[in-house]
Amino acid sequence: MQACNAHGIYCVPLYDTLGAGAVEFVLCHAEVQIAFVEENKIGEILKTFPNATKFLKTIVSFGKVNPEHKEKVEENGLSIYSWEEFLQLGGEEKFELPPKEKDDICTIMYTSGTTGDPKGVLISNKSIITIVSAVDEFLSNSGEELREDDVYISYLPLAHIFDRVIEEVFIHHGASIGFWRGDVKLLVEDIGELKPTVFCAVPRVLDRIYGGLQDKITTGGFLKKTLFNVAYKYKQGNMLKGSKHEEAAAVFDKLVFTKVKRGLGGRVRLILSGAAPLSRHVEEYLRVVTCSHVLQGYGLTETCAGSFVSLPNNMSMLGTVGPPLPYVEVRLESVPEMGYDALSSETPRGEICIRGDTLFSGYYKREDLTKEIMVDGWFHTGDIGEWQPDGSMKIIDRKKNIFKLSQGEYVAVENLENIFGQTPGVDSVWVYGNSFESSLVAVVNPNKQALERWAESNGVTGEFAAICEDPKAKEFILGELTKMGKEKKLKGFELIRAVHLDPVPFDMDRDLITPTYKKKRPQLLKYYQSVIDGMYQSMKY
Repeated sequence: MQACNAHGIYCVPLYDTLGAGAVEFVLCHAEVQIAFVEENKIGEILKTFPNATKFLKTIVSFGKVNPEHKEKVEENGLSIYSWEEFLQLGGEEKFELPPKEKDDICTIMYTSGTTGDPKGVLISNKSIITIVSAVDEFLSNSGEELREDDVYISYLPLAHIFDRVIEEVFIHHGASIGFWRGDVKLLVEDIGELKPTVFCAVPRVLDRIYGGLQDKITTGGFLKKTLFNVAYKYKQGNMLKGSKHEEAAAVFDKLVFTKVKRGLGGRVRLILSGAAPLSRHVEEYLRVVTCSHVLQGYGLTETCAGSFVSLPNNMSMLGTVGPPLPYVEVRLESVPEMGYDALSSETPRGEICIRGDTLFSGYYKREDLTKEIMVDGWFHTGDIGEWQPDGSMKIIDRKKNIFKLSQGEYVAVENLENIFGQTPGVDSVWVYGNSFESSLVAVVNPNKQALERWAESNGVTGEFAAICEDPKAKEFILGELTKMGKEKKLKGFELIRAVHLDPVPFDMDRDLITPTYKKKRPQLLKYYQSVIDGMYQSMKY
């Protein structure tokens, strides 16, 4: 990546988790001539033959090359090199670095769209430099400047803008970057080994850490549990009154919370959450127990990652993504069909629009899409935000994920999923409805420990998958969802009327979510179509 930057070569990241056919699409769409590939992924590139060979001329393995692969590549008229062979090609030659301009394209980053083909986002040198400066300024304004001895753990796909930008910031400071082993179950172990000072997370990973801590406390015996709860209440109370996290309960930090910090390697001072909304209760909990800043941010590939970040030691910003970063201009635009008024004197709400030097230069070969989304220099994000009195932004909805039920009522499905996702015992929920039906149904990933505990006390036996099939378990989860909906004052038509419990979390293997864990709605519908039909059928009889 840095060699491409130095030579003014477009760097086009490929990641196989974009879904079947996406690697071939990107290679052909971006007209890639040379691909650098992990040794065990060469097979994935070969699957794109013969279509990709129209442009692709050279493959370089980061490891070795087996004879079988070599033969297939050469049969198609391409060259393939092992890393060692590739390094020898330059010999003793010296190359002058070409002049580069700020407006030159640095990278074409394909977004893992939730629908249709990935879009090639053109990002200029200026966008990357501006965002690195903005993150720098934000950190120094917060008294959290990066130092050379800082360590970052990278586990998000390297082709993801969130990770890419943070790595650029670390390289700029001469700080260190460590890479995980690639298995989410071993991530906490990797963190313990590397002892990072900073890590970026997607909510799913933080939910997993939160769940693990909850389990330890529940099974830790009466005394431990009581001490933890007293310490938590005391520290949380002081933080809500305005104390900095390191001053809110120094004694309890030593006695109770250092164990949590040690579990994360012992040196973490900054946890950044992005890519999807983090539940308020998880954010608050982690702010109290990790002895570090837990900040939630918001941005898109098109805005070169972070556009908003919440401020350290500021509990009033819980559940928001904070104020805009330096060099980023923001405004809300009214969406009358959804009842959102950007000029409301009570609560200004509307579509978030962003302007400034961090913005992308357009979609590659898709001027039509660029014009649709860029109006008078403002990028329309498609996300609905609500300004808070303290200048922070709360993401409350998504413009596109709205549909009508058969009685003509509009349903904003992302907002409902955020609410139902807070239900105890629910890890993830996908809500579905359409204009031919009058009610909503849902597929739920129940929390394994919580459901097994419920089953034990209610005489339901069997493996986790069997419990998920049990009508009593479905009734229980449906009741919990209804309770949460009523508590949050949802309207009758917004409540869930039937559920299916899937013991297997929504995953990339089944192409149900993007690499940043956003739900792929058309794919979810296709996958669960018979389940959905069954739920609607059963409600009619």
